[in-house]
Amino acid sequence: MSDAGGAVPGTATGDAMAVALLDALFNQSAVGLHVLDTELRVERVNALSDAVDAEQLVGLHFTEAYRLDDPDEAERLLHQVLESGTTVLDRVIRGRLAQAPGPSHSLQVTLHRLDDPEGHPLGVLAAVIDVNEREKARAREDCLTAVRREVGHSLDVAAACEGLVAALVPCFAGFAVVEVVDEVLRGLSPPLSPLGPDVPLRRAAQRGPGGDGMAGDTRRLPGRTPFALAVTDLRPRLSALGPDTPWLASDPDSARLVEVSGAHSLIVVPLKLHGAVLGLVSLYRFGDVEPYDENDLALALTAAAHAALSIENARRFEHDHVIASTVQRRLLPRHDGARIAIETAHVLLPGRNIGCWFDTIGLSGARTALIIGNVAGHGLQTAITMGQLRTVIQALAGLDLEPDEVLARLNTTADRLAEERRSLPPGDSLHSQALTATCMYAVYDPFTRTCTVARAGHPAPVVVAPDGSPVLLDVPEGPPLFSEDSAPFATATVELDEGSVLAFLTGSLLPDSRSVARVQDALAYPDRPLRQLCDAIVYSLPTGAHPDGAALLLARTGVVPPERFATWELAHDGTTPAVARTLVRDRLEGWNLDEETIEATELIVSELITNAVRYGTPPLHLRLLLDRTLTCEVHDTSPVAPHLRHARTVDEGGRGLFIVSQLATHWGTRYGSDGKALWTEQEIPAPDGES
Repeated sequence: MSDAGGAVPGTATGDAMAVALLDALFNQSAVGLHVLDTELRVERVNALSDAVDAEQLVGLHFTEAYRLDDPDEAERLLHQVLESGTTVLDRVIRGRLAQAPGPSHSLQVTLHRLDDPEGHPLGVLAAVIDVNEREKARAREDCLTAVRREVGHSLDVAAACEGLVAALVPCFAGFAVVEVVDEVLRGLSPPLSPLGPDVPLRRAAQRGPGGDGMAGDTRRLPGRTPFALAVTDLRPRLSALGPDTPWLASDPDSARLVEVSGAHSLIVVPLKLHGAVLGLVSLYRFGDVEPYDENDLALALTAAAHAALSIENARRFEHDHVIASTVQRRLLPRHDGARIAIETAHVLLPGRNIGCWFDTIGLSGARTALIIGNVAGHGLQTAITMGQLRTVIQALAGLDLEPDEVLARLNTTADRLAEERRSLPPGDSLHSQALTATCMYAVYDPFTRTCTVARAGHPAPVVVAPDGSPVLLDVPEGPPLFSEDSAPFATATVELDEGSVLAFLTGSLLPDSRSVARVQDALAYPDRPLRQLCDAIVYSLPTGAHPDGAALLLARTGVVPPERFATWELAHDGTTPAVARTLVRDRLEGWNLDEETIEATELIVSELITNAVRYGTPPLHLRLLLDRTLTCEVHDTSPVAPHLRHARTVDEGGRGLFIVSQLATHWGTRYGSDGKALWTEQEIPAPDGES
């Protein structure tokens, strides 16, 4: 007995109801229903499409009725349902009815096993729904997610373009090309539309099979093509491709691409921002993939807009970086300074950070200051800070201070610069940007063959002996510049054999102990030219090891040739100035210097010796050094330094150092552990015929 309004199965009314229900399901359902026997042949099917006669499918194997992208996988699923009875729900496969024209669609398939009353399998019911539009919308959303993930995380135009094609291929395009206005790649402002036919575009990125162009190629857009039109009115173009496409005749490169790849659909989207043209994105589809439609055009526009903003940000960064790099290079020495007892060479590796600097400064007594440092950060302000520190350290070098004293005074200047930055208005972008810098200062003395080093947060130098063996140089590490650490700086002194090589490197080149060993291996042939040793260190770097930029300064130690200097120990009495004048004249005549220089030098030495005898303590030494200038040095053991003063008319003395300052180009006092040295430098007139 059934409820009211029901029908009892097995009765005439119940059987009629079941037949009517089955007929309604097959004839009126929007779902494609297929009844398959145990051999997976179609026994019954409802009307699927106006373009296909459903009755023609009866008797065909399911994989014959449908042309599937992966028929083996579909057949495996059908057998699995038939054998296990497990239902497969909402599985998406790609294919189409064998008799239906066009490309494959996304089909959602649900599979149920049909059993008789005893539970024996009779076949499979396959419900098929065309979900192509839904899957395309989902794919578009996934593609946009990929674009947002891949593009916009780097301040590099090329990286932004590479990220765009990586996100679009193969999920949205079979082949993608991004071309950027050549000036934009160099950081210049993009031109306003319409883009002139003479403006070159450079291929910044491409991905996918087809096309013989390489990244880096440039071209000018041929007229009367979708490419030229897109950068004229800044509107995208959707174009079907084929042998009869009219505009291909004026664009042989695109015609060749279409022919080789079989591309059948093209979207061209301008990379634009505020009416300016940054470049162009070209997207191709080929094979059995559906042609682009208007919905795809909307996605391409969104992706291009995101990429254009990223490219513009990268362009602005590149523009600022070019200016900052120019300032940096103008602030650094152009050439390796030629010194009498030391040879130097350097390499500046470009990168995001432009705060690296180095310097070689000639000091009195044939000594040389070797400096390397790095200001963290990028942009013009970093280069300016670097220039300020370099200027200060050059001024301090002229005071003949010990390396630790130089760094201590440099740190005082750094503290003042940091205070100035902190005092900026809160709205200023520099207010919250902390300053950080490192520096190392070394002095090499060729007469003692010693190198004295102090460092402020900078990696210690790498030293290699003339036989290629490493030399241990343990330099205490002082605090970095701009830090709040008030610990004092310390020095380390090492005696080096003639021909030793010192390597001063910024931190990005020495991230760990293995890097030190790598540099030592590269320097294991110190007899090679320094330029080759610089290159060897660079070649040994891992790929991408210095994205922030780096500096390298090499120095090969030497001694002053005996024929270029003379040293005398003199008596500490009143006859010494006369003796010194005679010794100086004999030596300078031997060096073939002119009479005017000899007379001036005699007077300088006489005044220095007189001052040392009167106010200094023995022993007393005189040294002459001939280089690009003539240097006179008088050493004594008194720590008291004389002072320049202008003698009054009635004074009988006091004019000695004033006379010296008028005759010498430079003069000063240098202190050491054993006393002091008064020194002067004189310019030497060039021989006739030389400038």
